[in-house]
Amino acid sequence: MVTVRGSFVRATLAAVFLLVPLAPVPAAAQDPAPETAMPSGSTVSAAAAADWTAPLSTRGRWIVDADGDRFKLRSGNWHGASGTWNGSGSADEDANHHAGENSGRIPLGLDRAPMAEIIAGFREIGINSIRLPFSNEMIHDSVPVTDDAVAANRSLRGKTPLQVYDVVVRELTAAGLAVILNNHTNTTRWCCGVDGNERWNASRSTQTWENDWLFMARRYKDNKRVVGADLYNEVRRDIWNDPNWGLGDNHDWFTASQRVGDRILTEANPDLLIIVEGINWTGIPVDGLPHERPTLEPVRRLSHTLVDSGKLVYSAHFYDYTGPNHSGATGTGETTDPRYRDLTPTELIDVLNRQAFFVTAEQDQHFTAPVWISEFGIGGRAETGARQRAWFENFVDHLIRTDADFAYWPLVGWHENRTGNGWALLHWDAAGNRMGVYDGDDWRATAWSRLIGAQGRTGRVGPVTDWSMLSPDHGDFVASRRMRALPDWDSGARKAVCPDGQRLLGLSHTGNRGLCSDVSAGPVWDPAAGHKVIVDERYVTPGRDWATGYTKLQCPEGHFMTGYSVRGAAVSAALCVAAPPGSIVGTSGRTVWFDRGDNRGSSPKGGDFALGHYKGQCADDEYAAGIAVTGRVGSSRTPDALYCRQRS
Repeated sequence: MVTVRGSFVRATLAAVFLLVPLAPVPAAAQDPAPETAMPSGSTVSAAAAADWTAPLSTRGRWIVDADGDRFKLRSGNWHGASGTWNGSGSADEDANHHAGENSGRIPLGLDRAPMAEIIAGFREIGINSIRLPFSNEMIHDSVPVTDDAVAANRSLRGKTPLQVYDVVVRELTAAGLAVILNNHTNTTRWCCGVDGNERWNASRSTQTWENDWLFMARRYKDNKRVVGADLYNEVRRDIWNDPNWGLGDNHDWFTASQRVGDRILTEANPDLLIIVEGINWTGIPVDGLPHERPTLEPVRRLSHTLVDSGKLVYSAHFYDYTGPNHSGATGTGETTDPRYRDLTPTELIDVLNRQAFFVTAEQDQHFTAPVWISEFGIGGRAETGARQRAWFENFVDHLIRTDADFAYWPLVGWHENRTGNGWALLHWDAAGNRMGVYDGDDWRATAWSRLIGAQGRTGRVGPVTDWSMLSPDHGDFVASRRMRALPDWDSGARKAVCPDGQRLLGLSHTGNRGLCSDVSAGPVWDPAAGHKVIVDERYVTPGRDWATGYTKLQCPEGHFMTGYSVRGAAVSAALCVAAPPGSIVGTSGRTVWFDRGDNRGSSPKGGDFALGHYKGQCADDEYAAGIAVTGRVGSSRTPDALYCRQRS
């Protein structure tokens, strides 16, 4: 989100060096407003419906519609429902809102233009999807919007902010636009400094946050053009603590997003894309102290594996005034780190690829997924800075070069006599007169046309191989819908299970990580045959000791491994499932040792699924049928070898 980072830096420095705590943020009610039926009214026209077929899913690095055709998110942010109040002074005064633009707790501009006109403007500039921010506070807010806030849309009078949001969602999707729900803030105030909105659980509990998401996902379940859940915006440091990616504590964004994503898919709405933004900021922005913008870099070492492989999308934000180690502050707290606009075109490309675009560029990795640049933007007519303008042109070039999905920030703004905030692509004045990016004097128009009209992949995207990481680092990591629905198969142990349709191909010697895939098309679990939990050597065929002196947890004939369990570092059990009737599963095998080094073949796929640990991996045309461990002195019963059988 566009903001002045100086407030973040000043608040952080004051707290760290002067020990001044943040003022408490009032807590919202803990229970969502009563669930109501969606307002009746517009329906999607036949012409709009012919453009694409909901719901959306993913195939490798691409987002596709229900027909398997590429659906490129050419999006924009319609902000306001997440809040525009700066946090001081009366929220009734426009001057106390970001850029003087008071949204009235609802999407901006509804006081100045009819909703139909605003939405028509989105279509006019080439948008096919809307990122629609909301706050958790908005969900619970029972105070009707003011008449002034909806002056150009009188039918919205007397509605709560959530009810207005309902109508906006309905009308956007009726116009053929896809809508991505974006949990932007906890409280209804402008983001993104030290403001009580730093994390998903900054101003409320993680449990309440999860409940809010289930409420929103269920609320729009019947509207298939509501296609995504963008879980939280710009996760960043508060005064005292950094967010992290995988430590298992209350600040662990990886674990929180993995859990709520699975809950949304299994308990609320299986059709939604689950969109996970990288970490926006860690550290104190002072020269000499560690600080950075991690973005999506942690995904390379630890990626999400949802219960539905085709639903994960990663996202990232880029603005010229920030940088890979620059918070965006000017003046107090500004560091000497370069901003993105200070980088040469070559340097910028290198940084962008390292921070985000590698996720789409590198195929057949456990982290391969679509990346949506869900915020980027710049000032319009009033922006005269040469470096700022060059950055925007260069960034647009990289979006085109990489055929990236994107969402401009913001779509809607105010103007008076053609002046104002300037960042939006469409502005309305108090009399309802529109000023748009194509009105002849906006320098961004050429770049925007180039971006919207860029040639990219279209048409059908064929099925791709999925590679998935299992990471039972701090608890169960069960990515199988079938096993999640069954009783606990190894009570007290941490369990890891591949997504349905995938088989286990790799394990790490220590660290408990695993690698799954559906490469070579199977075998696929036969649910009618159930599963077997293997804790001993009863299925080892006499005369076929594939790891002499080691304990071998081996699947029975006709079965393959789809999971395992651990207690501490030690293997507890192997989870084996039957191949479907008629499939041919080989009976001969080979031993893949990885107790003293990596043993993954000459050109392994899937990526490094256990950074810093030895790994073993079966070949693409094999399946794992057993694990060998030892309890000898000095060993912790960690995996030492895999028994890999070739499908015949």
